[in-house]
Amino acid sequence: MFDLPTDLPADLVPLSWLIGVWEGTGVIDYEADGVRYAGEFTHRVSFSHDGGPALNYSASAWMLHGEGDEQTREALVSEVGFWRLSRPMTDADPGPGLLPAVTAGPVRTADDVEALRTAEDGFAIDVLLVHSDGVSELYLGQVRGPRIDIATDFVARTVGSKPYTAATRMYGLVDGHLLWAWDIAALGTELGAHASARLARVD
Repeated sequence: MFDLPTDLPADLVPLSWLIGVWEGTGVIDYEADGVRYAGEFTHRVSFSHDGGPALNYSASAWMLHGEGDEQTREALVSEVGFWRLSRPMTDADPGPGLLPAVTAGPVRTADDVEALRTAEDGFAIDVLLVHSDGVSELYLGQVRGPRIDIATDFVARTVGSKPYTAATRMYGLVDGHLLWAWDIAALGTELGAHASARLARVD
C-alpha cells in the first residue's frame, strides 16, 4: 500500500503514483548498424520531491551476464532529471538560475491544477533528462491516471556522444508494478523498440 505524502505540492498530485524507489529487471532488444543488442538488465529508478513543483528522478541500470553464482553486472548509462506539469512560470516561481521568486503569491491548490486538465482528460507534462553519456533530452507528453506517454521534443549531445536523435517512453502502474517501455532512434536507425522493464516499489 502506498501512502500519498501529506506535504506534496498540488502540482505533483497527478504524478504522485511514481514517488518511491523501484527495482526490477527488463530486456534490451535493438539492432543498429548490423549489430543486435539483446539481453536482460536490472534497473533501479527513484522518484522523489523536495517541496518544489517537480519530481526529482534518477535511474541506473546494469546488463546481466552469465547465470547463478557466475553472474556479473555491467554498468549501463545512468540518467537524472525532473518531471513536472507543463504550466507557465509566474513571478511566484523561482528562477531562472538561482533567482528567487519576485512575489510570495498564493499557494497553488487542487483547483489550480484542475484548470490544467487537457481535452484528453489528462495533464500535459515536461520531462527533462540528462544521461551520463552526454545526451540531454526534453520530453513532452501527458499523464492520464496511472499512465504516462512522452516523446522527445529536443535532443542535445556532447561532441563525443554517440548518435541519438529521438525517443518515446511509456510508463504505467499495473498491479502495483511500474512498467515502462522506451523506443529510441540511435546509431543511424529509425525510431524503434529498444528496452522495457517491470519494476516493484522497494521503499
